[in-house]
Amino acid sequence: MKKVLALALVLVMIVGCAASSMASAEAAPTEIEYWTFQELHVEFYEEMAEEWNAQNPDRQITLKTEVYPFEEMHELLGNALLAGSGAPDLVDIEFGKYANFLKGDIQLIPLNDIVEPELDNIVKARVDIYSKDGNYYGICFHVGAAIIFYNAELCESADIDYSSITTWDEYYEAAKAFKAVNPDKYWMSVESSDIWHMWPQLAELGADMTDADGNVTINTPEMAQVLEYNRKMVNEGLAVVAPGTYHHAEEFYAMMDEGNIASIVMPFWYLDRFTNYMPDLAGKIVTAPLPVWEAGEKRSVGQGGTGTSVTNQADDPQLTKDFLSFCKLSKEGGIKEWTLLGFDPIRTEVWSMEDVTHDPDNKFIQFYVNNPFDTLLQIKDEVVAVNNNSTLPTVLDTMKTVVLQKAYESSESIESILADAQATAEAEAG
Repeated sequence: MKKVLALALVLVMIVGCAASSMASAEAAPTEIEYWTFQELHVEFYEEMAEEWNAQNPDRQITLKTEVYPFEEMHELLGNALLAGSGAPDLVDIEFGKYANFLKGDIQLIPLNDIVEPELDNIVKARVDIYSKDGNYYGICFHVGAAIIFYNAELCESADIDYSSITTWDEYYEAAKAFKAVNPDKYWMSVESSDIWHMWPQLAELGADMTDADGNVTINTPEMAQVLEYNRKMVNEGLAVVAPGTYHHAEEFYAMMDEGNIASIVMPFWYLDRFTNYMPDLAGKIVTAPLPVWEAGEKRSVGQGGTGTSVTNQADDPQLTKDFLSFCKLSKEGGIKEWTLLGFDPIRTEVWSMEDVTHDPDNKFIQFYVNNPFDTLLQIKDEVVAVNNNSTLPTVLDTMKTVVLQKAYESSESIESILADAQATAEAEAG
């Protein structure tokens, strides 16, 4: 009898161990490989992965992150999708590159099942820009509302009340007053290899670099007006071409951080560039709505963005989609986008959560003179959308590599620059 009991006990132990082993195997985390071109995004996803695992004990994940240089990542992604192997599960695709991945046989997985239930809770335009033929393929981090950043200390040095500047004519007059007092400094900075500073000026005029049908619209009176205005500022020594050619260069960060530039136009998501790369400006930078050309124009535009997407090579597409939804569509994700990254989240309920947007311990509230969210709330109904289509990547390349450099660093007429650029972009876009 004892032998029978002993044998039964052994069998129970074997079965129990096997069951335990099976349960352990079932509970093993699923690896999600994530690619990005922006190192600042990594901490966000890592913290959201921790929160996901805390809330989903039966659907654990391990996030494997790769950060690549901007151009390299998009090229690697395109090659991997074309080859049918080597692509990540989850990937950040920049707004200006996104249309390249919606051509032909799309290798991204539609996200309709996670996006459509949340359309009433988000800014729909920020998923529309990553859609095609009724399918949503990417979800943005932010609204990207364009605003203006002033160095309040520099403004005060010239007795300039930045809050009273409402038009670009007034902005120009302020520039002259500033230069008279600060001859070795600049009122503003323009980019000769990027479009963030001038795209809002163009949008205020009701214009864009492409139209809704994907036609190239570089050579327009509105574009000429914007570039002539900025060229005048540069030629008169009121503006400087950003060192490093754009507002994300180390050389620019250094010049701005040293207090040599009084204002720049950038999207709301630029908040964390100040906190991360220009720490000496803490307590000196104030945010404000953009000036306009004429009273009544809308004062902002949604700029840039990162369409995070799931590739058709994902090992577990549904789990990856659900994790993406948790990160970018949930209230938890929206709160984290603001508190960690300083983004204006696409989930709109976060905008009215004063305990979040006005938390005195928030690093962005502590850094800036005013609360950036107060600026955002002033323009929340004035953020227009830009056109995103298959032509846009070509047009952006033309603007970044030819138009802006010539406009700000050569004497060639704006009329000639735009005519040539229009022809070039049309030919390349086919």
